[in-house]
Amino acid sequence: MEGGRWYEYKWKLVGRNDIAGCCHLLDDVINASFVPGESCCTRPAGDIVFEVRELAGAKDLAIRTMPCRVERIEKIADEVAILYLKLPTGERLQFLAGQYIDILLKEGKRRSFSLANAPHDDQFLQLHVRRTPGGAFSKWVFDEMKERTIMRFEGPLGTFFLREDSDKPMLFVAGGTGFAPIKAQIEHAFHHGVDRQMVLYWGVRSLKDLYLAGLPARWREQHPNFSFVPVLSEPLAGDGWQGRTGFVHQAVLEDFDSLAGYQVYACGAPAMTDIARKTFVEEKGLPEDEFYCDAFTPSVDPKR
Repeated sequence: MEGGRWYEYKWKLVGRNDIAGCCHLLDDVINASFVPGESCCTRPAGDIVFEVRELAGAKDLAIRTMPCRVERIEKIADEVAILYLKLPTGERLQFLAGQYIDILLKEGKRRSFSLANAPHDDQFLQLHVRRTPGGAFSKWVFDEMKERTIMRFEGPLGTFFLREDSDKPMLFVAGGTGFAPIKAQIEHAFHHGVDRQMVLYWGVRSLKDLYLAGLPARWREQHPNFSFVPVLSEPLAGDGWQGRTGFVHQAVLEDFDSLAGYQVYACGAPAMTDIARKTFVEEKGLPEDEFYCDAFTPSVDPKR
């Protein structure tokens, strides 16, 4: 380009939804001491504006602090409960399918939970809560919380939402309760008549951990563009399981020769999302900017 050369470097914003990408700078607007490969040492000589594509879809949604009432607690499995939260009369939360909220607790503590309901289905906000050893909030939910309990939350938060401006087929990879935001995304797509091909891989330990297995099974019957592949990593002898076993990302690697033309939405433990990102990009040609993820990190309160 006349008047200067373009240099590229990688950047990353670190948080619950890690965002990675690259930036291009013209050498006319960076310090003359710039050395390619050492961009962390450069200083701008003028104003620089960054546009993060992953944040653009959520920029017009107000982040609010709101009260809510626990309308119902459904203990759908030994280790998973679904909370149905009711907002005050006349109030609505505008959010994108796949985003999360922070439950505000005493002493400034927060607990992040994905919204498991799609935006059009907002009579209640739905949270999937897994019992976590050492987790004070999950212990409260399972052992002490009563219906009509009042809580406060902040949201919507996060960049894990559907990119609806694409026509690429979508691959959803869920681990455990990582199914929650993916459920919202898939139901949102169905509601809006999205005809893109969708494949859901849901990985859990044993059959009892597929706490809503009947739901994606019904989706598969009702929507010809949807497929469902459950994967058990440690099936029990009594499960009588004859389906896929092993790690959920490995099942994807076995089933696809190439992911070059796909979008991937992954949610679960960081170990799963990290290895999925790495192998899908390096081994199957997935464009790095077409991998969207939300990594769950359990919050455990230290013993006093």
